[in-house]
Amino acid sequence: MSISAEYAEEHKSSPAVLCCRAEEGVVLSSHNLEDPEIFDDLVDQGLLKLDGCLTIGDVLGAKLLKTCDSLTPLTKDLVELSDKPAEEAKVEEAPTAPAVAAAAAPVGAVAATGLGGSLKIHIGEGKGIDIQIPVGALGGASGVPVVSNAAQAVAGNAGVAAPGAVATDEEVVVRSLTRKHFKITEVKRGPETKLEGTVLTIREGIEKECIDSQKLVVDLKIDIITPDQYHTYSNTIMDVQPIATKEGDDEVGTGTTRVLDGVVMVVSGTDENGVQIGEFGSSEGYLDENIMWGRPGAPDKGDIFIKTNVTVKEKTNMERPGPLAAHTATDLITDEIRKVLKKADESLVVDTETFNQVRRPGKKKVVIVKEIMGQGAMHDNLLLPVEPVGVLGAKPNVDLGNVPVVVSPLEILDGCIHALTCIGPASKEMSRHYWREPLVLEVLHDHEVDLAGVVLVGSPQINSEKFYVSRRVGMTLESIGPDGAFVTTEGFGNNHIDFASHIEQIGKRGIKVVGMSFCANQGALVVGNKYMTCMVDNNKSEGGIENEILANNTLCHEDAIRALSMLKTEMEGEEIKKAERKWNPNVKTQNIELVSNVTGKPIELVENETSLPMSDKFKEKYMNA
Repeated sequence: MSISAEYAEEHKSSPAVLCCRAEEGVVLSSHNLEDPEIFDDLVDQGLLKLDGCLTIGDVLGAKLLKTCDSLTPLTKDLVELSDKPAEEAKVEEAPTAPAVAAAAAPVGAVAATGLGGSLKIHIGEGKGIDIQIPVGALGGASGVPVVSNAAQAVAGNAGVAAPGAVATDEEVVVRSLTRKHFKITEVKRGPETKLEGTVLTIREGIEKECIDSQKLVVDLKIDIITPDQYHTYSNTIMDVQPIATKEGDDEVGTGTTRVLDGVVMVVSGTDENGVQIGEFGSSEGYLDENIMWGRPGAPDKGDIFIKTNVTVKEKTNMERPGPLAAHTATDLITDEIRKVLKKADESLVVDTETFNQVRRPGKKKVVIVKEIMGQGAMHDNLLLPVEPVGVLGAKPNVDLGNVPVVVSPLEILDGCIHALTCIGPASKEMSRHYWREPLVLEVLHDHEVDLAGVVLVGSPQINSEKFYVSRRVGMTLESIGPDGAFVTTEGFGNNHIDFASHIEQIGKRGIKVVGMSFCANQGALVVGNKYMTCMVDNNKSEGGIENEILANNTLCHEDAIRALSMLKTEMEGEEIKKAERKWNPNVKTQNIELVSNVTGKPIELVENETSLPMSDKFKEKYMNA
């Protein structure tokens, strides 16, 4: 495939190889040349030899001396090189007349007070550029002040400063979220659902109401799994969810949330024929052997499971209504627990933590783009429910057209996503993952960047729809105007098409971008573009595969640190080395070591082993941050 003139300029030091047959005497241009990105594979397969090959920069504008077939390396005996005079450096004299400068940044108020004075303009984000123009040249009248209407503070973008306010470097708190923690040490069954001290009781007989509430649910069983029962067989885990509720009329993402510690909701199930509710792999088996404990979306060692085993009608396990029915039936139990949690006595609160959404005027503005599944079938998510990780009031992103939805970082951390997708369990982001999303937390608390928001975008099934929503992502970020962006995705394969397109749409607007996905061996990207130069692989399996271990290959704290360091480096204009052609697990270890050396902070490497309980990490790192 031929390359463009722009691409040829970017790769002028690469080998020059014909992309198709070319006749003797033709003057070579970019349209005659093959993309150098494919050469390594061709060399490995013995289909191409590049010994003595000229570079693209050498052959552009040169004459071909004889007719050659495609994939012919261009050497000196095949090309009549043109005499290219060396370009002399052009030294431009400083202009004597004032230059007109276009300022993308807000311009401070200015004033001129007398004839013969000067109009002084200071552009704050223009590296201290100062322009002085004689007032007389502007036709200004003596004694008439001139004031710019562009006196808008950068902080105004955060929605907290009045027009005309002066920009400062002080942090601005946009909103706060408080979590009140209630400790649970025992879960049992009883005649009513209630919370007494640290003991949670779930009403006996609630299963029938769950079944009757959903036409597609034919059976539902509740298992209370304590730590000593982790070696228990379970059908595939569809979701892991925190149990939380809002106080009063507070909305998700602000105000106060009550949450139960030491216990999680776990959704599992099959259809009537025993087929697991999953797509690319499933995690059925013994719980202690099929969970990567301590991952953001997984249970922590010591958690008590309230696990539902839901049976849906045959052949509905791969359609949207089937998994949704299983989740909705389970949420009936969770909602009854929420009601008693709302009424729990304040004296039962064992811990309180506060998350602040902070804007940092003057710092590099960044946005997190999270691609979530929206391909129909079982690939769906519920957005912005009334209660954290609830069902009521939420909208499926598929029904919203998968278009970008902008949410605050605190809405993410307060359970604005109920994850319905049943993709491979190793790379799926469970509902609990968003509740303690590592990248959001890391960027939110980094004082060197200004997190403007989080953009959620669904991944449609049809390519035309993928590119449709991807263009909306590009336009959304263009409107926000960040310096940098992260693009993350769960799973792999089909969704990598729009994942790559998101990065392209963002990158071509001059915004620096870092992509994050499970890739390694099995999930290796099948599409790419010139903007996909900064990538973080979330893989942690030894073989680089979807190993069907719950949350094994999801985005973790260490991945967030690597991605943030990479984006900072890119925004500062420093070099990002090109990735190796094949997956090399040592690259990750080397990058973590480099980041640790720069920051002076050790980074815990999470591999295929039990990590420290995530809740302990969060209390230490993010408490009242």
